[in-house]
Amino acid sequence: MRYDSVTAAIGDTPLVRIEPAVHGLRHIDVYAKLEMLNPFGSVKDRAAWNMVRPGLESAVERRSQIVELSSGNTAKALSVIAGMYGLSFKSVTNRMRVPEVRDLLLLLGAEIEELPGRSECLDPTDTEDPLTLFHRALSDPDSTYLHTDQYYNESNTRAHELGTGPEILADLDGRAPDWFIACVGTAGSSTGVARALRAADPRVHVAGLVAHKSDFIPGIRTIDEVHEVGLFDPATYDTMASVSADEAIEGMLTLNRRCGILAGPTGGAAFHGAVRHLQAVDTPTADGERRTAVFIVCDRVESYLSYVKQRRPDLFGLKERKNSLRDVSEAELGAVVSVPAHEAEAWIGTAQPLIIDLRSASAYTALHIEDSINIADELFGELVRGGLPFSRRRPVLLACPVGDRSARFAALLTRMGHSEVRSLDGGIIAWRDAGAPLVRD
Repeated sequence: MRYDSVTAAIGDTPLVRIEPAVHGLRHIDVYAKLEMLNPFGSVKDRAAWNMVRPGLESAVERRSQIVELSSGNTAKALSVIAGMYGLSFKSVTNRMRVPEVRDLLLLLGAEIEELPGRSECLDPTDTEDPLTLFHRALSDPDSTYLHTDQYYNESNTRAHELGTGPEILADLDGRAPDWFIACVGTAGSSTGVARALRAADPRVHVAGLVAHKSDFIPGIRTIDEVHEVGLFDPATYDTMASVSADEAIEGMLTLNRRCGILAGPTGGAAFHGAVRHLQAVDTPTADGERRTAVFIVCDRVESYLSYVKQRRPDLFGLKERKNSLRDVSEAELGAVVSVPAHEAEAWIGTAQPLIIDLRSASAYTALHIEDSINIADELFGELVRGGLPFSRRRPVLLACPVGDRSARFAALLTRMGHSEVRSLDGGIIAWRDAGAPLVRD
């Protein structure tokens, strides 16, 4: 095949059957749509090209900068496209959490701006959040930027409604699969593919997968976070389920080692979630025909080696780290003292606890509880692995965006012998919503 431009190579990715010996299902054929084989390495290539293309000619004339609120694959694809057209690209995010992605963006010439947001992701309902204000400024009709706006731009969804979905149908000889299982990030690929498949057969069952509330999986949002995305419509999905980081890595390893598919954690989450969902419906049909299911492999493993190493050092011949959040049991988590904002405020006044804000430095700078200290969760995890970083007799209040991460750390500190540690229930967002005082640096 010969192309005049690398963008012409976007799409037409393979649909690969997973051997039944791998997934263990007896009556269902499982197929992986290998979006990792797009030229820039991910499913986001389609959306990036579809969103940026209409404004490119004008942007080139005005020498506009392309801007997107992204810390992952969308930013990667847009930075490549920007360079092809002699334009600059800026990635705006609350926090770059994957070092390999940051390094690649810098290598591609991208500008990275980490804006202080009150929570870890864009919340369009929070009219005072700096990240939300910046998003609104970018979306202004008079903006000099070319803002692709992946969380609200229907071109994101159409890229998959007109491309990915029809390709799946064509590769299945025009017949829609019985199940489509999709990880939900911006919701563009899951929504677009679902529309195309249901147009062919309204009976297609769509299962959405989100990250477990206490976990971070690159490219996937938690159930709370997806509701902040403009493209997300709960009616798209027949069912929603969560996947943990451990499950995502296990699914990834299966694809890597047994299928020859060098998928990243998102693809692993999709595979694990698909098999788990399908096990409950793996029964023979009346006519004896096998049914089909499709999931998407979003990107490749190479960009996430540090992510995997941090969570599974054993895979790299390293010793498992002690005092890890991975070891926290559900029973320990259930025993944590989580205090709502009004009780926490009163407790601060009487016990004068050490208040530790586990959010990113930029989020802390935007707004935080007075007299709290900022130790981002990843750094705090490193400190805890070496033992208790403060006196076990000093009362401690831990706070994070929504209260999930702080609760796990509280459980871990309690196990390590801390006498009085509490978690702020609902996190900084609940504290803000309760009208409790916050200060700004």
